[in-house]
Amino acid sequence: MKLTPFAILAAAAAAAAPAPVTKAVAVLSPLGSSGVSGSVTFTKVAEGVRVSARISGLKEGVHGFHVHEFGDCSAPDGASAGGHFNPGGEPHAGPHDAARHTGDMGNVTAGADGVATLDYVDARAGFEGPNSILGRGVIVHANADDLKTQPTGNAGGRVGCGVVGTAKAD
Repeated sequence: MKLTPFAILAAAAAAAAPAPVTKAVAVLSPLGSSGVSGSVTFTKVAEGVRVSARISGLKEGVHGFHVHEFGDCSAPDGASAGGHFNPGGEPHAGPHDAARHTGDMGNVTAGADGVATLDYVDARAGFEGPNSILGRGVIVHANADDLKTQPTGNAGGRVGCGVVGTAKAD
């Protein structure tokens, strides 16, 4: 069988195509002198993306937790991450509401030790298409997100920031 140059190029392109992303991670660093750090793992599951977080250095209480539009944590106050990631132009809401920003991930609650954990499946976020969170920023806020005030949930200043990057699959 004789291969045409087009067939050879098509075969080479198919062989070089990257595998689909199934896991991503954001390593959180403090903004200002907050002392906040941690990591958020995003794993593709049948129902969407599992979001698992462990964040330390927080003040005891509830803190807003969102994916923001830019993967840029260079500003001391985190403003370089932009607003909530909202490709559909939806209103701000909670992570389980039908109409919401893709980046609306709700709240995390820190105990007296300053540690917060989170584990839930997000049906809207993804690793491809318009709702892809890859390369976006993850922001932890100083205050609770009320899940209703537009456009940000009145969650206060930004205390931690990380960028969602592709991770090695398990």
